[in-house]
Amino acid sequence: MTGTEMTDTVTMSAAIETGSALERRVDMTVVLAEIERDVDQRLKHMSRTVKMPGFRPGKVPMKMVAQQYGSQARSDAIGAAVEKAYGEKVREQKLRVAGYPRIEPKSDAGPGQLGFTAVFEVYPDITPADVSAEAIEKPTLTVTEAEVDKTLEVLRKQRTTYVETDGASVKDDRIVIDFVGRKNGEEFPGGKASDYSVIVGGGMMLPDFEAQMHGVKAGDTKTFDVSFPADYQAADLAGATVQFEMSVKKVEAARVPEVDADFARQLGVADGDIDKMRAEVRSNLGREVKKRLLARVKEQVMDVLLKVNPVEVPKALVAMESEQMADAARRDMEQRGMGMKNIPVEPSWFTEQATRRVKLGLLVAELVKVKDLHVKPEQVRAIVDDLAETFEDPKEVVRWYYSQPQRLAEAEALALENNVVDWVLRSAKVSETPIAFDALMGNAG
Repeated sequence: MTGTEMTDTVTMSAAIETGSALERRVDMTVVLAEIERDVDQRLKHMSRTVKMPGFRPGKVPMKMVAQQYGSQARSDAIGAAVEKAYGEKVREQKLRVAGYPRIEPKSDAGPGQLGFTAVFEVYPDITPADVSAEAIEKPTLTVTEAEVDKTLEVLRKQRTTYVETDGASVKDDRIVIDFVGRKNGEEFPGGKASDYSVIVGGGMMLPDFEAQMHGVKAGDTKTFDVSFPADYQAADLAGATVQFEMSVKKVEAARVPEVDADFARQLGVADGDIDKMRAEVRSNLGREVKKRLLARVKEQVMDVLLKVNPVEVPKALVAMESEQMADAARRDMEQRGMGMKNIPVEPSWFTEQATRRVKLGLLVAELVKVKDLHVKPEQVRAIVDDLAETFEDPKEVVRWYYSQPQRLAEAEALALENNVVDWVLRSAKVSETPIAFDALMGNAG
């Protein structure tokens, strides 16, 4: 006889109460006599295989078995009885439980009984609201040769090399400096560095410091004042004016590659054909623009869904999502080589994001069910093909996706979101609005 079969003999009762909008409480009582009979059955079952020094298996006296394993058997019996009562009530009421119950003891169960309360949350009932009155601006952008030229310029700057020079520094050059900062004549924490490489005009330093890096040569030494902004993160420097001493050790002139055959080969065009390079850049740029346009529309769609469907979500689901996001942040930091021992990552930091994710997850799931927006295999394949297209061997990438259930599930989730976006766009008031290339790509200047 198994432990589950034993608990079928336990007599119990349960009543359900409603707390907050999503919280439920199930009060349960379990008859102690039935628990003791279950404990005896569990101990008898254990005695068949339990091993103790001086006894053959199955021959250990029951008294010794009870002394050794009685507490465990009683805990298991009570746990099974409570789980059974809780499960029956949840099924009887057809409750959609979110997360796990919290079991609390009750002191007023009555003679010969044990009392417990299971506290848990349920999923909210969602009826998707009408979105026909909502306005969505759909950004549009056509990729032309001008956008290809801008992209090539970015790619050129990414491949900048530096050559040491005796000349004076200009914007985009790299200089190597030593510097020390003093406030009221005393050095302050974080205000000193040696062999520090910085791009002239790169915006990495405070404006007053940046201004002093232009027109310097190797061997120059300068002393100058720097004013910190009033909202500077270090409170003791916020709004203060300090003095810096800077020594220039090296000036390296920036060399941006020309758009030629060598540059094309750097971008993966084996024969150095510039026209072929431009065609590949345009194709890749088209995919990136399409992805970013969709991301902007999707964000608006999700904002609309949240606006018209105010919904309370289970705290348990938000807590689980926050923990997952914190774990992901820890893994990301570790992969970047950051030691995590002294860098705490608290789930509470992600509560707002996690709440949004949970709400949208519930809304999307309900819309898929109510509006029949289920994903078709060809939609998933189209997404996988698009993701694979940027790799050297797309067919191998496709095979990899379809051999990895977790990766394929990500593509399916993306297709599901796209179906929801398409449904909202068909239902809402959509207007097309051109967007500037630099604004879409996040290019400065």
